Amino acid sequence: MWWKGNVVIELKSAEEIGRMAVAGQFVGELLAELRGVAAVGVNLMDIERHARGRIKERGAESCYWDYAPSFGRGPFRNVLCLSVNDAVLHGLPTDYVLRDGDLVSIDMALGIGGWVADSALSFVVGTPDPADLKLIECTEVALEAGIAAAQPGGRLGDVSAAIGAVAHEYGYGVNGEFGGHGIGRTMHESPHVGNSGRAGRGMKLDPGLTIAIEPWFCRSTDKIKFDPDGWTIRSADGSRTAHSEHTIAITESGPQVLTRRPAAGPAAGPAAGSGLRADAVEQ
Repeated sequence: MWWKGNVVIELKSAEEIGRMAVAGQFVGELLAELRGVAAVGVNLMDIERHARGRIKERGAESCYWDYAPSFGRGPFRNVLCLSVNDAVLHGLPTDYVLRDGDLVSIDMALGIGGWVADSALSFVVGTPDPADLKLIECTEVALEAGIAAAQPGGRLGDVSAAIGAVAHEYGYGVNGEFGGHGIGRTMHESPHVGNSGRAGRGMKLDPGLTIAIEPWFCRSTDKIKFDPDGWTIRSADGSRTAHSEHTIAITESGPQVLTRRPAAGPAAGPAAGSGLRADAVEQ
């Protein structure tokens, strides 16, 4: 255990991290599968229903179903966050049919055997706008940078600073209201993992710490607004958005990604033809 004030942060054993990895593997596999389901002409609710069926088959539990934080109107009654175009976080699956060029973000958190993993990815269906691919690439490169900075003995600010530096290199602003988080027995635990910060600051990254790192950016603003549903978060100016996330564990030998997805085929993934590095596409 690690204490900061009245906040208790649980450090996981190697065995417990292994159990989280079981959930993480399924999350990664299912996200890759859902990426293949999403296409022009597909209804968002069909993607949601597909996920529900697969989760039930696996005997997993959605961390989203009945989730009721301080924001939002009533409990969340879906297993996916499906955010399209200017929506970036907590998008409610709706009766919307995907159109050519839509930018889609899928976020999912599941529990298996009492241990949780959380991950997200963004991609374009149909004909991509190069500006959208650049935005998606930024979130993926920022995620890689944040993971690489999550070294044992380092500081949480190292992770946040690495993410923010990539965003600024690409020319995007960073919103500080929502970011990554601790994770383990439940979906949202301490600490908060900001998408910008100062290297060398914050809590020490001790082996056993498990966190979800999730860079998300809007193309031309760092401001957000909520839909009337109280859940869906959009860019304040209506510009496109993207979101990438992995659950990782800090180990003695470095960061371990628990939600890595299977390698994409040559025509799959958000970056087909975009020039993204293969390791970024395959996460």
